[in-house]
Amino acid sequence: MGRFAMKSVAARAGGAGAAAVFGLSLLLLAGCSSLPDKPHRTVLYDFGPGPLAAAAAPGAAALPPITLADLDTAASRLEGTALNYRLGYADANELRPYAGSRWTQPPLQLFRQRLRDGLTPSRTVLGTLEAANLSREGRSTDVLRISLDEFSHYFESPTASVGLVRVRATLVRGSPAGERVLGQRVFTVRQAAPTNDAAGGVKALTAASDEAVGQMVAWVNQAR
Repeated sequence: MGRFAMKSVAARAGGAGAAAVFGLSLLLLAGCSSLPDKPHRTVLYDFGPGPLAAAAAPGAAALPPITLADLDTAASRLEGTALNYRLGYADANELRPYAGSRWTQPPLQLFRQRLRDGLTPSRTVLGTLEAANLSREGRSTDVLRISLDEFSHYFESPTASVGLVRVRATLVRGSPAGERVLGQRVFTVRQAAPTNDAAGGVKALTAASDEAVGQMVAWVNQAR
């Protein structure tokens, strides 16, 4: 084979190799573009830290201890951690979860913690186990039971929304003869959302929960 023929073969081989490398690069780029996107991080919300310092209410020592009943989350339709909203102007019966946003705990548990914080400045708040120990000593306390009937970011229109909270509270007084219902009340609170998204819904629901807690504490403290 002559020198010119050898150069021609070498050039063709080099060209073929370059084409193969270029084709492989295209395949790799196509493969990368078909890979799934990096999963989005789920945003977790709660009610925030609350008051950093709680001052005792005047006359707190005169109020007797109260028992905050355990929660029956299994019987609640709000036992999950989904952050829900309703389109009241379209179909208020449909409860829709925000994608990628959740509560750290079921709303009923978050609300109970806030309620305990609200009751604590004015009286001692006991759990069920502590109340049982008192009962064995012949002493009893009033018991507050709550259920969360509604907890959603409610859209009244495409551009206006509120945090909607409805809580049912029952206050009972224990005695050797049994329990006596002192009162039952439903607290319904709406608070305007600053933005019409998950973050705005959280702020509105937190504010509505705090207002409901304030109303409930005042109601309980006036019970006789």
